[in-house]
Amino acid sequence: MLSLSRTFAGWSRILGRPGLSQLPWNPGLGTVSPSRCRREILLCCYSLGSVLALHQEPRSVYDDQPNAHKKFMEKLDACIRNHDKEIEKMCNFHHQGFVDAITELLKVRTDAEKLKVQVTDTNRKFQDAGKEVIVQTEDIIRCRIQQRNITTVVEKLQLCLPVLEMYSKLKEQMSAKRYYSALKTMEQLENVYFPRVSQYRFCQLMIENLPKLREDIKEISMSDLKDFLESIRKHSDKIGETAMKQAQQQKTFSVALQKQNRVQFGKNMHFNGRIPEERNEVELKRAFEEEDENEEEVLTVQDLVDFSPVYRCLHIYSVLGDEETFENYYRKQRKKQARLVLQPQSNMHETVDGYRRYFTQIVGFFVVEDHILHVTQGLVTRAYTDELWNMALSKIIAVLRAHSSYCTDPDLVLELKNLIVLFADTLQGYGFPVNRLFDLLFEIRDQYNETLLKKWAGVFRDIFEEDNYSPIPIVNEEEYKVVISKFPFQDPDLEKQSFPKKFPMSQSVPHIYIQVKEFIYASLKFSESLHRSSTEIDDMLRKSTNLLLTRTLSSCLLNLIRKPHIGLTELVQIIINTTHLEQACRYLEDFITNITNISQETVHTTRLYGLSTFKDARHAAEGEIYTKLNQKIDEFVQLADYDWTMSEPDGRASGYLMDLINFLRSIFQVFTHLPGKVAQTACMSACQHLSTSLMQMLLDSELKQISMGAVQQFNLDVIQCELFASSEPVPGFQGDTLQLAFIDLRQLLDLFMVWDWSTYLADYGQPASKYLRVNPNTALTLLEKMKDTSKKNNIFAQFRKNDRDKQKLIETVVKQLRSLVNGMSQHT
Repeated sequence: MLSLSRTFAGWSRILGRPGLSQLPWNPGLGTVSPSRCRREILLCCYSLGSVLALHQEPRSVYDDQPNAHKKFMEKLDACIRNHDKEIEKMCNFHHQGFVDAITELLKVRTDAEKLKVQVTDTNRKFQDAGKEVIVQTEDIIRCRIQQRNITTVVEKLQLCLPVLEMYSKLKEQMSAKRYYSALKTMEQLENVYFPRVSQYRFCQLMIENLPKLREDIKEISMSDLKDFLESIRKHSDKIGETAMKQAQQQKTFSVALQKQNRVQFGKNMHFNGRIPEERNEVELKRAFEEEDENEEEVLTVQDLVDFSPVYRCLHIYSVLGDEETFENYYRKQRKKQARLVLQPQSNMHETVDGYRRYFTQIVGFFVVEDHILHVTQGLVTRAYTDELWNMALSKIIAVLRAHSSYCTDPDLVLELKNLIVLFADTLQGYGFPVNRLFDLLFEIRDQYNETLLKKWAGVFRDIFEEDNYSPIPIVNEEEYKVVISKFPFQDPDLEKQSFPKKFPMSQSVPHIYIQVKEFIYASLKFSESLHRSSTEIDDMLRKSTNLLLTRTLSSCLLNLIRKPHIGLTELVQIIINTTHLEQACRYLEDFITNITNISQETVHTTRLYGLSTFKDARHAAEGEIYTKLNQKIDEFVQLADYDWTMSEPDGRASGYLMDLINFLRSIFQVFTHLPGKVAQTACMSACQHLSTSLMQMLLDSELKQISMGAVQQFNLDVIQCELFASSEPVPGFQGDTLQLAFIDLRQLLDLFMVWDWSTYLADYGQPASKYLRVNPNTALTLLEKMKDTSKKNNIFAQFRKNDRDKQKLIETVVKQLRSLVNGMSQHT
């Protein structure tokens, strides 16, 4: 095995020697080339190794037989020796060829050196010639690199240029304030262009700058929105005025068209006795002319307000994804503006212009909100506008209720009503519910009626102040027709009379009748455009007319009747006037029926209370006549100047009483125009009051003494009163009814004149007593006054038997009368 190893090593040195590979070799020779020889030697060595491997018996090596290893080594040495021999044989066999090959190689060496020189020279030439090519090649390479770089740059620039162009476009849009377009451009940059060039620094700068641009756009758009809100706040009144004007024109046109339709369907119908076709055609023509004139002047809310800031701001915030913030801000600001608009001026109630400005601002506000509601999506919702309108409506009603209460001019209240109706119609046209406003109008209607009543109270007072309280004189037919045209008076007897003649009433009657009709017209004006039925309007007119009659006119009449300067003649004329006004109430009902076309026979039709009103006024006037007549009697009675101690009467009645009777005769002649019962009651009341006054004169506590002569004189005056009563100063009394007013005086005076005490005392308490009306207390009082007179004037009466007997009789009668009086008190 060691020999084999040495053999391998020797061959390896031979084969690996460098000189061997450099030996000259001529391929044309027949010898083996060195490479071939080397290959064969290696093949032999490999074969030898294979033989060795095949002859190995590993199991014998590891066998447990004694001396197995030694035997194996011996066999291996023998095998090696055999192979060494074979190798020597092989080498010897090929040695000559190997030597020949080396010889040939040595021959080739010279040629190889020559070739090497040639190759070296050629290489040098090639190198010299290639230097210029290398330079050019390097230039070409450099150009190719530059070209590639340029191509790359162009590609990158083509990628970056759209980004730069879009960013430049963004800057232009920002400069031109086209913010919505700018936001769209930003979206394109972020979604399309920036991802392509995100690796470049300029792109990062642009990306970092976009949020700042968005914030700038938000601030600018919000600033524009604030300017817009301020602008519409200033122009709300103009917007509202335009909207209300359009609503008024539309309403006028609709009313005129309705009138035309009524004319077309009822050309042969008469309304209130008149044919209104021509008037309606004129009104319709005028309405069409006004419509044509105003057609060119009609402006819409878009013409008055530029809404682009709202649209722009809404779109911007929508693009930015912050639409909710914008909606909340807009609604909050508009609610603040609504509160400002709804706040009225303190002196708004003074003029109609104050109310008009208030309404136009509110209409302008809600017209803008309605426009925003319909042209935007979500910025203003119907629920929001309804909530805002309900809040505003409550405030409007409270403001109108408070300020209208200060209005004392019915014309101003009527103009306010027309403004409220126009205000309600305008907003109703935009879809806002206005029923509560019409409910408010019913409250204002009551206030309007109150102001009308106050105004007509002044009118009635002026009429009463200007009246002369004498029948209306007429001298010709024209004057007669004028009065008849003002007041529905019918009297066949008066018509038959020749001129000049007189109406029984005074000038105030036709004036009052005309003013009541004017009041009805004024009430009707308020009921127009309230969208109420004819029945409701009829009911309102009748109720307001009843208030005028029962409160205003009645109060004015009562105040007139109670005025101190109104005399009996005036009171008589007032009673006559109220009688004719009462008769005219049915004509007022017909007048209202003609206006409303509601028949009086309708179940729910309200009746006028004028009959009771004028009856109450007449009763008050009658009572005032009785009072004043009694006061006049008291004035005459106060002129009485009796000598209560006279011994003999004058033989004629007192002057004051004759004057009083003459006065009563003249007054009762005036009463001939009064109803019979009124004159009779006045006459009876006067006689009773005169009788009572005379009785009180006799029984006056300050009167201490009365002589028989005074009683006789007093009896003469009572006789004159009885003669006056029997002369029937007022027709209609039956028998001596009027004379009974003086029966108490007559029986008392007869008792004293006849001195018939025995009869009085004997018959006292009997129904058929001659002195039934003489009260014991009255007789006692008068008798004591006469007794005191007898004692004072007859100092020596005790020395005359007749006088003594008379005095004793008086004392006896006094005692009996006192006992009667005491018995009456105990019985009571």
